[in-house]
Amino acid sequence: MEQQASEPTETRELSQVLRDSGYRKLLVLATLLGVPLSLLAFGFLTLEHAAQNGLWEHLPHQLGYADPPWWWPLPLLAVAGPAVAWVVTRLPGNGGHIPAQGMVAGPPAPLAVPGIIVAGLASLALGAVLGPEAPLTAMGAGLALMTVRSARRADSPQLVAVLAATGSAAAVATVFGSPIVAAVLIIELAGLGGPSLFALILPCLLAAGVGALVFTGFGSLTGLDTGGLALPSVPPSETPGVGDFLWGVPLAAVIACVVVAAMMFGSKLADWVMRRTAMRIVLCAVVVGVLLASYGLVTGRSPGEAALSGQATLAELAADPHAWPVSVLIWLFLFKGLAWAVSLAALRGGAVFPALLLGSALATACSGFPGFGVTSGLAVGLAAATAAVMRLPVTGTILAVLLLGTEAPGQVALIIVSSVVSFIVGELVRSGWSAAASESAEPPTHPAPATT
Repeated sequence: MEQQASEPTETRELSQVLRDSGYRKLLVLATLLGVPLSLLAFGFLTLEHAAQNGLWEHLPHQLGYADPPWWWPLPLLAVAGPAVAWVVTRLPGNGGHIPAQGMVAGPPAPLAVPGIIVAGLASLALGAVLGPEAPLTAMGAGLALMTVRSARRADSPQLVAVLAATGSAAAVATVFGSPIVAAVLIIELAGLGGPSLFALILPCLLAAGVGALVFTGFGSLTGLDTGGLALPSVPPSETPGVGDFLWGVPLAAVIACVVVAAMMFGSKLADWVMRRTAMRIVLCAVVVGVLLASYGLVTGRSPGEAALSGQATLAELAADPHAWPVSVLIWLFLFKGLAWAVSLAALRGGAVFPALLLGSALATACSGFPGFGVTSGLAVGLAAATAAVMRLPVTGTILAVLLLGTEAPGQVALIIVSSVVSFIVGELVRSGWSAAASESAEPPTHPAPATT
């Protein structure tokens, strides 16, 4: 009875929203904003991708190396540290939010956008183990707010929220491979329901759709590559069996524990970094370079496999997982995971992309277990890592399904279970960590006994 009584009220509220002339103008503005914001996002991704290719592929070839030598990350990260430190300490906005904080829904001030762009490009191009999604969402939100005067922003917090979400959706329309992921991401971040959900999601869908259209059309017109997240080829899939679930479910829990622990470590390290910001950012960047160089030295492979956001390495792993020895996958998980945790604390970028490779590498290393398939391992790794890092299980499920493409239908059940298990375990780890930190910070209840 309560549900029947509430439905007409929600219907009337939604009807009032859709009939409101101001909201219709907002939909038109969302459509118009989608074009310039997506073009700016396209330019950011193109520049970042070109800089990465130039520094990690073309320059080593010009110097006579088939692949970057093991020491290659050391000078690049030695440059990244001072560059990011300068932005964080000198420009408004501190170069964006600290990546260890996860997906931050709050929009930045428009004046912070230049620093976010510079710090993001310096980090991502020079080898930080971070992704482009955080700078893009912040850049889109900040630039969208520039269309509204500061006085009106102060008087209209709801307008600020909708415009910021719309700008973010337009900017990340294709970086995750589909505008659908951007729309679902905004829904879960907002945590809304009923008419409020529709009021927010309609302009976001419009902006994401227009952004995806601009990305596709402008990309084909110019021939430029943004290096977006995609798996052009994945192993053939079969319907998961009992063994896939028996191995996949606990593996999803393990991935959640490791990923969340790395983020919590990064958060604690970030507190230490902020006490003497510039010097410690530089020190952390050097540590990241040492970890990446150690991967190249230990494995004899390119350190670029462990550096950067990881979407290129993830595509190579998905295309031919049998070409990766288990020992290499373990070293990749270890060194890239440590470099990711340190990057989360000091440099600027997103936490999601490297986590996808870390989860996939660990799951692929376990694919030799009896009854556990390679594609099932890839599905578990993608879903578990995304749900744990983003704390958004629906987004994690959809992203894993879209990345697996034509092989996804047979893995949907395993993907859903892995996302849910990873999300629950990740939240339990976070709450336990927070409780332990609170207990250690509390003063003792009873006075210490006197000593003679």
